Amino acid sequence: MSYINRFREYVNLKIFSSKNVVLNTFRVLRLVVAFIALGLLIYSFGFPEQVEGRDIQIFFLKLIFGFYMLNFLVRFIYTFEPRKFFRRTWVEWSILLVILVEAVSELIADYPIVFSLIHTAGSEDLSHWYLLTLQLIMLMLLLVDLTRLGTFLDMVKLKASTLFMLTFMVLILSGTGLLMLPEMTVNGLGASWLEALFTSTSACCVTGLIVVDTATYFTFKGQMVIMVLIQLGGLNIISFATFFASFYSGGVGIRHQTMMQNFFSSESLLDAKGLFRRVITLSLGIEALGAVAIFSLWDPTLEFSSVYEKIYFSVFHSISAFNNAGFSTYTSGLENPATSVSFILHLAFAFLIYFGSIGFSTIEDTLSIKAMRKRMELPWKKLQPNTRVILYSSFVLMTLGTVAFYFLERNNVLGNQNFLESAITSLFTSVSGRTAGFSTVDFGAVSTATLLLFMFLMFIGAAPGSTGGGIKTTTFTLLFLSVYSTIRGKRNIELFRNKIGYGLLNRAFSIFTFFITFIFLFTFILAIIEPDKAMLDLMFEEVSAFATNGLSTGITADLSTGGKLILVISMYIGRVGPLTLAIALSSRVKTVNYDYPKAHYMVG
Repeated sequence: MSYINRFREYVNLKIFSSKNVVLNTFRVLRLVVAFIALGLLIYSFGFPEQVEGRDIQIFFLKLIFGFYMLNFLVRFIYTFEPRKFFRRTWVEWSILLVILVEAVSELIADYPIVFSLIHTAGSEDLSHWYLLTLQLIMLMLLLVDLTRLGTFLDMVKLKASTLFMLTFMVLILSGTGLLMLPEMTVNGLGASWLEALFTSTSACCVTGLIVVDTATYFTFKGQMVIMVLIQLGGLNIISFATFFASFYSGGVGIRHQTMMQNFFSSESLLDAKGLFRRVITLSLGIEALGAVAIFSLWDPTLEFSSVYEKIYFSVFHSISAFNNAGFSTYTSGLENPATSVSFILHLAFAFLIYFGSIGFSTIEDTLSIKAMRKRMELPWKKLQPNTRVILYSSFVLMTLGTVAFYFLERNNVLGNQNFLESAITSLFTSVSGRTAGFSTVDFGAVSTATLLLFMFLMFIGAAPGSTGGGIKTTTFTLLFLSVYSTIRGKRNIELFRNKIGYGLLNRAFSIFTFFITFIFLFTFILAIIEPDKAMLDLMFEEVSAFATNGLSTGITADLSTGGKLILVISMYIGRVGPLTLAIALSSRVKTVNYDYPKAHYMVG
């Protein structure tokens, strides 16, 4: 080992002067190659496959793999700590090792190992599956590059709020471009720019409003793009970059942790440090369990072309439900005749929606083994105040919505159901109608009072740090307590024997004013653009879009181009606006060393 160390020291000293130039050159080349590889994957995924073009794609993929191996070798040569380098890049070198074994087997035996495995599996179209395997390996390498970019977020000289807005904008535009590719739609022409933009925005902002039928307009590939956009948009793409970066580099910076703290409403940086891993693993775990439950509860009358399609439908709906997105692979969603009467299935959906709407910190505080063990050891230890507010307010709103919907619609859309069926439908509609947008009844046929009720519930929305929208349940609770305390003439606002600071109340009132102002403004513009539509329907549509809910009276597809663009803007601002405003308010703390004399103003 001493001879090896001396040799490495000698080599490092000889090449030290060229280190920065060589490594910077390879960084630039790697970025260029990554864009070429991404373009190659997009072309292969979004355009009809040509048999004669497979060999060309395989050739270019092998060239790109060769560059990645050379790049890794150069970085290894220039490192001063090879053991740390291998520990830090274990994901990358594991993938490259597979590629190396594949290349050596092809050189020696003139028959790649992957070909042998595909042939053993019984597939006849070897070149198709071989190309697909190489593309998956290439995608894994690009994900590694994404993790490397995630580690540089601390170097980006942008405010956290600006970065959040930009990530959603980039995600929406990327989804729009993908949905416009020919292979994404059944007609083979791709979606129009407006259809693609609206669908991508609705998926990224986990809204669920649609202008085309997801089930019949988009192909399997198009639906896969929508599903990925829902997942990335629901948890935020920065969360995924952070998650993978934490594996790649062993951690992320304080500024990055601060962004996660704000996005998931974590109490402290110490709590936020490991939050992103827990959020991703928790989300994927709940979605997996949800997919299993949905798979086993599909109505027997539903016909699937294969067990794989049944699995895919289950996974799609589980992701859509947990992220409170409201997208479905069935025409008319869960109003489909076969799904609208599967009441046990509705309860499974309701559980997924509920868990997605109460926030990750609440799930951890309530159900994590660590938290439950601590409460067993210390019986006096209660749930955190924030958790209790979310659980109590969610229960009250869910109960209010269930009871009100039942009595308002028992002689209308619930008229053909018995009491138990009506109760389940009312519960499902209350849970979903506040945050997710799934519906088993026609909201175009409900009463005016029901529409007004659900505009109120959508306006409140889900809990902070969740996948849902609205002003958030905690915001509404603070506003209600402020009004109640003012009426009672109390000097301080208290909850669970804790005093609520006026800074927190100012944030709540700011978000409330923000929502009211934009909803009124956009409804006013919609009334001008769509004079032939009923005012109540336009207002319901706008509240649904801005609260990223997805419920609709059925007028979305009939809106003009201007009306659809207003909803696109509403979904985007409704998703990132309150979050951005909250981050901006929490990060701009001013200390002033002066005070003005008190003035009296007449109010009320």
